[in-house]
This record gives sequence, C-alpha cells and structure tokens, in this order.
Amino acid sequence: MIEPARRRRVLGQALYIALFLAILFWRLLPLAPGRVIWPGPDLGLCLTLIWVLRRPEQAPVLTIAALYLIEDILLLRPIGLSAAIVVLGTEAARKREHRWRELPFMVEWLRVTTLLALMMLADRFLLTIFFLTPPPLGQAMLQFIATIAAYPLVAGLAAWALGLPRSTAERDARTR
Repeated sequence: MIEPARRRRVLGQALYIALFLAILFWRLLPLAPGRVIWPGPDLGLCLTLIWVLRRPEQAPVLTIAALYLIEDILLLRPIGLSAAIVVLGTEAARKREHRWRELPFMVEWLRVTTLLALMMLADRFLLTIFFLTPPPLGQAMLQFIATIAAYPLVAGLAAWALGLPRSTAERDARTR
C-alpha cells in the first residue's frame, strides 16, 4: 500500500499534469479563427507558478520541462526555448518559496509579475540573438498584462477548488 504523503504527491502531480494538458488542448482549439486582437493570458504559466509556490513537491522540474517541451512542439515555437525559460523561472521561484509563503498575496503577485517580466524579456532577447522573429511587442505586452491580471483569479480558483492555499496556517485549517 502506498503511504498517504506519497499518494497525495502523486495525485497532486497527476492533477497538475491533467489541468496543464487541458489548458494546452483549449489553446489548440480553433475557437476564434482569423486575427487575434487581444491575446489571452498564459493560464498554463499561471497554473505552473501557483503550483510551484503552493505545492513545490507536486511539480517536479522534469515534469515542468516535459510539459513545456510538449507545448513548444505543439504551438510551433522554438523547441526547448520556452521550456528552458520556464524551468529557470520556476526554479528561481521554488528556491524562494519558503520566504514568499507567509507574505501577503500582493507581495507574491508583485514578485510573480517581476518574474514574468524577466521571463518575457529573456524570451525576446534569446529570439533576437538567434535571429528568430519575436512576436510583435504590442501583442507580447498585452499577453503579459492579461497573464498578470489572470494570476489572482487562477490563484483564488486554485485555493478554492483545488485546495491549494497559500500559507501553512490556511493549509492546517483546511485539513482540520
């Protein structure tokens, strides 16, 4: 029989993978053919950062790398570039997760915003260095703003529906 802690970790990891793949499937659907005026938020990245900050043991680095590599291939982006940037960003967040946990949500949101901005700049810089055409700056900025705006909504939904509270006090109160 599997011990409860390992079972919880495996089930959490399976839920993360299933939700990420559902978001990726949703992005691949041709819901609005033609030109997109307002790009939507990167909900997969929001979900990944929330999972890394709230349950780091359920989102191992190899899982994140594999999921983003699949996303790079399916969305026809340079293979491995987004995966590498997201792995570096999530590992930076994971390293500081224990310090972020007890701070107010606004501080977490500001730090995630800074991290997302750095990840976007790194992506644009690397695309330019390798003579690949980056997406238009206006469209990238709109997606960045949409992702920042979606982060609190995804975090609230994750805390309410998935049982991913921010602090250990909230987690202990939920398990009682």
